[in-house]
Amino acid sequence: MRAINRGEALGILGCDFKELAGLLEAERLYRGGMSFCAILNAKSGRCGEDCIFCAQSSVSGGACDGYPLMDHQTMKSCREKYEGTRVNYFSIVTSGGSPSPGELREVCLALRGSNRGRPEWCASLGILEPPELGMLADSGLTRYHHNVETAESFFPGICSTHSWRSRAATVESAVDAGLQVCSGGVLGLGESLEQRVEFAFQLRALGVDSIALNFFVEAPGVSISRDAPFTSSLDFFRAVVMIRLVCTDSELRICAGRKRLGMYEKLLPAAGVNGVMTGDLLTTAGYSLERDLEFFGENGETVG
Repeated sequence: MRAINRGEALGILGCDFKELAGLLEAERLYRGGMSFCAILNAKSGRCGEDCIFCAQSSVSGGACDGYPLMDHQTMKSCREKYEGTRVNYFSIVTSGGSPSPGELREVCLALRGSNRGRPEWCASLGILEPPELGMLADSGLTRYHHNVETAESFFPGICSTHSWRSRAATVESAVDAGLQVCSGGVLGLGESLEQRVEFAFQLRALGVDSIALNFFVEAPGVSISRDAPFTSSLDFFRAVVMIRLVCTDSELRICAGRKRLGMYEKLLPAAGVNGVMTGDLLTTAGYSLERDLEFFGENGETVG
């Protein structure tokens, strides 16, 4: 598949559905099968970062339940529920900018005390340094997830307590640690079409194994104060197609906000999407694994 240039990428974000359908037919983006991941909200809320889209931020004013990190046995038991299923990755997710040394040790205990095999361990623990990522890799972590969230030029508008560069540095360090890396962000925060293209090319430059796309959904205490442009189901689907054609070598996974795709969800395999997050999300309900297996099966895809 030929990777498109910036002009072509911007053109996709402005085309009508007939043009988009023709592009999908011509490019034949289907990659054969859907990979599933599931997450555990292992430490919730009370986060001192001020990301405007997150219900777990202490500045959001939301009603998100907060609790400390689960113990390693609980984390291990939650993963075991997915053993023998079609879930490929199971991720420990924690709120906050970075884990404490004690929290990191507890996560490592969960990794070391588990059976190997599917689902493979993933973790999303915030901004980490190379020695911390090395500890996780040595303990059995397969994949590290850390979103850069949006284009670098737009990032100061959604967060002031850390930089886009610090997020990108963690992604680069995870690659250097020999981990598989998943990174992406949230669409629909008010970014321009040009910034969506910028975001896609920055993800391509990072060279991650998997790209995670989320679509912003309002929650109690969490909303975008301005009228966010380009947030229709078709806008989001155009962005999915564009990112697939920019980032030809990465897995493309759809995560939170999938319901915002509406009728276009059934076209995700044709758009080259080969992964979805299934089950409950961090602070909201998602689709069940049973529903997702049935849904993608009904669309004629090979699941597994």
